[in-house]
Amino acid sequence: MTVQFGRSLALDAAAQQSLPAALMRARTPAEVVAAWFEHDPLLDTHCACVLWSTHWPRDIEAFPDACADAKCVADAIDAVNRVRAGENDDASPRVLYDDGEGAVAVLNTPHACLSPDPAVIARLGDLLDLRRARERVARLEQAEKLQRSLYAIADMAGSDLEMPDMLRGLHRIVADLMYAENFYIALYDRERDALRFLYFSDVVDNTMISPDQVLPLASIERGLTWYLTRDKRPLMGDTDELREQVSGALRLHGADSSDWLGVPMLRDGEVYGVVVVQSYTGERCYTTAEMSLLAFVAEHILTALERKRGRHELERHVVERTQQLQVANSELRREVAERERGERLQAALYRLAALASLDETSGNFYRHVHAVVGELIDAKNFYIALLSDDGATVSFPYAADEHEHDWAARSYGRGLTELVLRTQRPQLMPRSAVAKMVASGEVHPDVMGTPTCVWLGAPLLSTEGAIGVVAVQSYEREDAFTERDAELLTFVSYQIGSSLQRRRAAELLRKANAELEHRVEARTLELRDQIVVREQVEAQLQHQVMHDALTGLPNRVYLRDRVERALAGLRRDEACGFGLLYIDVDRFKVVNDSLGHSAGDAILQQVAKRLAACVREPDVVARIAGDEFVMLLEHVQKPETASKVAQRVLRALQPALHVAGREIRLSCSIGIAIAGNGCESVDRILHDADVALYRAKDNGRNRFVMFDDAMHETAMGVLDLEQALRDALVRDEFEPWFQPIVRLDDAGVVGYEALLRWRHPERGVLSPAAFLKVAEDSGLIGPIDWRMFRLALESGRALMGEERFLTLNVSPRLFSQNDFDQRLLELVDEIGFDPRALRLEVTEGTLLGDPENVVAMLERLRERGVEAALDDFGTGYSSLGHVHRYPLKMIKIDQSFVAPFASGIAPRSSAVIEAILALGHALGTEIVAEGVENDAQWNVLRLMGCPYGQGYHFARPAPLGHWLGQ
Repeated sequence: MTVQFGRSLALDAAAQQSLPAALMRARTPAEVVAAWFEHDPLLDTHCACVLWSTHWPRDIEAFPDACADAKCVADAIDAVNRVRAGENDDASPRVLYDDGEGAVAVLNTPHACLSPDPAVIARLGDLLDLRRARERVARLEQAEKLQRSLYAIADMAGSDLEMPDMLRGLHRIVADLMYAENFYIALYDRERDALRFLYFSDVVDNTMISPDQVLPLASIERGLTWYLTRDKRPLMGDTDELREQVSGALRLHGADSSDWLGVPMLRDGEVYGVVVVQSYTGERCYTTAEMSLLAFVAEHILTALERKRGRHELERHVVERTQQLQVANSELRREVAERERGERLQAALYRLAALASLDETSGNFYRHVHAVVGELIDAKNFYIALLSDDGATVSFPYAADEHEHDWAARSYGRGLTELVLRTQRPQLMPRSAVAKMVASGEVHPDVMGTPTCVWLGAPLLSTEGAIGVVAVQSYEREDAFTERDAELLTFVSYQIGSSLQRRRAAELLRKANAELEHRVEARTLELRDQIVVREQVEAQLQHQVMHDALTGLPNRVYLRDRVERALAGLRRDEACGFGLLYIDVDRFKVVNDSLGHSAGDAILQQVAKRLAACVREPDVVARIAGDEFVMLLEHVQKPETASKVAQRVLRALQPALHVAGREIRLSCSIGIAIAGNGCESVDRILHDADVALYRAKDNGRNRFVMFDDAMHETAMGVLDLEQALRDALVRDEFEPWFQPIVRLDDAGVVGYEALLRWRHPERGVLSPAAFLKVAEDSGLIGPIDWRMFRLALESGRALMGEERFLTLNVSPRLFSQNDFDQRLLELVDEIGFDPRALRLEVTEGTLLGDPENVVAMLERLRERGVEAALDDFGTGYSSLGHVHRYPLKMIKIDQSFVAPFASGIAPRSSAVIEAILALGHALGTEIVAEGVENDAQWNVLRLMGCPYGQGYHFARPAPLGHWLGQ
């Protein structure tokens, strides 16, 4: 026995000696804990469990996994909270390591006698610190990757890449930032209310969409892309989550994805397109951070697309103009060739040919033509008419007539000149032919001037048609002109038309040459200035990335860089403290909604100027979002200094602003945070200042509040409660309790009201007052309400008897959803609950929020048998005079009117209740008195004729098992 005992001691000693080597080989916290358990069998024997995380109390890991149940995790969280509060009693669970920032390790064992090896604690702490350091490096690498991506997008917008190549490049950039195997970009055409999918890549959906195809939004109505365009806000999640995010019913178009993320491309509050990524892997791919990242990248994608499209339009215009010049030059060459051929054909008429080629003024040209025509035919009365470019007027640049003297330009009408212009053929018109034309309406006598015996006109033709008329006329003989004269005048008209066209062509050629020389000179200057322009563009892009486009102030990126440098200086020298002022313009949304976004932008610009005047170098004023500004005050260690600056800001905003013809007075709320030795990150000090800002808003606005530790604890409490609510939904910790509604005559039960309760794993059963505000602020009230409806209807069926009913409390926001009644009725049908036994309790504020919509929805519910009850009547804004507008089955009198009856009859409350009872009798509405707590209240209400009551005197709310006797 002695030999065996000695051998056991030797084995234990060998195990202890090999533990440090195993710890040094471990590369993760899990390997450290596994080595510890392997070398210490007592840990398994005593059912020990080690829990650790670098983001405590989130992302908790454990060894062994089977021991880390919900209670074990909750006990570990409580132990860490006790240690941080200075209440460490070395009891189990025991905190092995805590760096105060989130790296925590806890040992949980039923036997407190186990003592951890210091080497295990040291190695576990080292690896947790190493993991946090790597996570910080990963975040920095992600930020650097984003910056490189934005530079890449800007470079592609200014490159010579074709649009398809640039879009593929954008896809690669987005894929480098997140999972984007399935990716598309669509631009929104507001005039046609349609989308054009510039880029579409999907491994499942094989739909072929051309970039030039215009897809009307009506064809994908109620789809995800449709909601992105209409609601102007991002969407993310699986199909069920997306149904809760959209503002109406959801219809799927195309393949259904397991995870979907889409953001609108916004500019000045208007949607210009959408960017979407999606996954079919069956796993959750996208996070809220990636949604913000994609929205930020989408802005730069929109800018790149607009720049690329503008460049393409310019290049297309240059190509078209060049082609037009080529066509014009070709036309000119053809016309010159034809004129040369015509001149060769007219060799017999030397004077006319020579006249056509003479370079004289228009007046001399027309006089020479008149002289030549006069040698060939009787041209004593002669004129030339020209048609304006727009075809609206007819002018007479040359005329010689013995009777007619008014040759002013006239509007295009029904004269003989216009007849030749319309027909583009020569016209020989004796007096008899003119009379026939007047009788048929082809010619109007008021346009003809002095009557003639015969009129002869020939068109001056060009490639575009008739541009004018050459005409001769006689006032003496009707046979003054013959068909031979018409042919000769027609030949002369060709010469005149050719000469006019040649003059115009020469002018066009001169202008074309001048324009070509100008373009060559401009291109030369462009090539010379290309390097300078590129440098200017790069500088401008750098400025745009770091500054706000509206106000010119630094943006969030610039601010974070400055705060990072300030933090670095604080770490080097504790005397280099600094402060942040988080500023929010009070009620800016009201001003923006009332006056419009343009006026809102003008207000923000003026506010920015006033804020910039409140600081000195090297302090910074930055606009980080909407109407939110941040001041960085460097070399500030005392809160009094930051308070003086905050007072200066409040005074600076007091004078009125003049915008859109109005005088606007603004105020602001300010949150102040001073960075001391405990400030570890930019996000932390920004969060502290933001918390102080909201405290200032809650305290009445137009003031500043300094951040303190109490605010931090409050904010953390709200976050913990919000996370607990999310966990409660997952773990199904909500349940309905029921309180009976009775007849006051005999206390018989006529119905039950379903009340929400939260069976908290640590705090027990909680009423809505403990968590309702956080649920509403976080948006969780919707899922909680629908879960409550389902549970209440499923449980309440067991309580329903003959003539009994069940009432559900409905929050006002549900009535703002157009499909609330449809969803509720579908739930009732699914569960099999009789809709005639269901009543919905609504508040007076719900009825007055959107009366028309509420009345319509209640009427639709009543058609299916679901009635409405007005809860807490008398505490809101309703009056006895307009309750009849709403389809109500029941009115519940608020307990504030019943409470005075605790010691007998109260005259004021009696008058109000008698009025309500009279109203209910007149409208055929049931009346229920709430808050009946004792016999005195019961007796008074019964004597007054109140039919129904509810309160603790009859029964308190209790779970279903209580009422079923279980």
